[in-house]
Amino acid sequence: MKILKAMLGLTAAAAVSLLAGVASAQTYPERTITMVVPFAAGGPTDTVARLVAESMSKDLGQQIVVENVGGAGGTLGAGRVASADPDGYTILLHHIGMATSATLYRKLAYDTLGAFDYVGLVTEVPMTIVARKDFEPADLKGLIDYVKANKDKVTVANAGIGAASHLCGMMFMSAIQTPLTTVPYKGTGPAMTDLLGGQVDIMCDQTTNTTKQIQGGTIKAYAVTSPKRLDVMKDIPTAVEAGLPGFEVGIWHGIYTPKGTPAAINERLSKSLQVALKDQNVAARFAELGTAPSSDADATPAALKAKLESEIARWKPVIEAAGEYAD
Repeated sequence: MKILKAMLGLTAAAAVSLLAGVASAQTYPERTITMVVPFAAGGPTDTVARLVAESMSKDLGQQIVVENVGGAGGTLGAGRVASADPDGYTILLHHIGMATSATLYRKLAYDTLGAFDYVGLVTEVPMTIVARKDFEPADLKGLIDYVKANKDKVTVANAGIGAASHLCGMMFMSAIQTPLTTVPYKGTGPAMTDLLGGQVDIMCDQTTNTTKQIQGGTIKAYAVTSPKRLDVMKDIPTAVEAGLPGFEVGIWHGIYTPKGTPAAINERLSKSLQVALKDQNVAARFAELGTAPSSDADATPAALKAKLESEIARWKPVIEAAGEYAD
């Protein structure tokens, strides 16, 4: 009898919990939502996050506040969300580093595939291969020949281990089979400042960070890493057509919630994301930055989950071959 009562008690408790969760999902959101960005304010991922957060806030009827939790290649911010209450009020906007950190960091405070639920893909930002404006090579082929001949002298800037610029730079060195001296910075801003000042030679970074500098002539552009040329920079060739076969790198961004967040809340956030990505202001600003909003089919929990799994598998051998780890 005691066992039966205990079982009935557990069943009742589970039912109450389930009903509470359903009720919570039906009224969600009732207060401000925090969107954690695991990088510094003013960087390319932060720019994407703030555009999307503003538009989603209008659709949800509650403000989404962006909180920058930088450090450790984005893993500190991701860890903050992984340990948050799964109630939909703490969400994460992360880029491709969500996938690469699973290999770059051999001791993570969370299980990348086990600690999060999914909302959807936001955008995929092309990269640009750029250099200080007075760098000698005139085109990508010339750049490749030059760095191979001067590999001990050429410096490659990045925004820190795990940053998009680090990943793209690592793939560039792998593609040309030439190791170069990398110079890590604490963020994209300082890296770009030194590239502008001529303290470093080249960098591979997102169009959200380089487009204005390229258009202003303050840095030299050699190629974009997209499948086709960008409307915003039609005179810049793709890496493939400029001499790097198969070199296509897109820095995709997605929104996550802590594992255990009710499916109805994730779906509500996904629908709001889809509304935001149709916002004319968001689309226009993305276009200025050389990117485009994800489609409705990609701005879904299933699409983001599949993307994360495939990208972990894609980058794992690249990182292991380079032998560069963050811990």
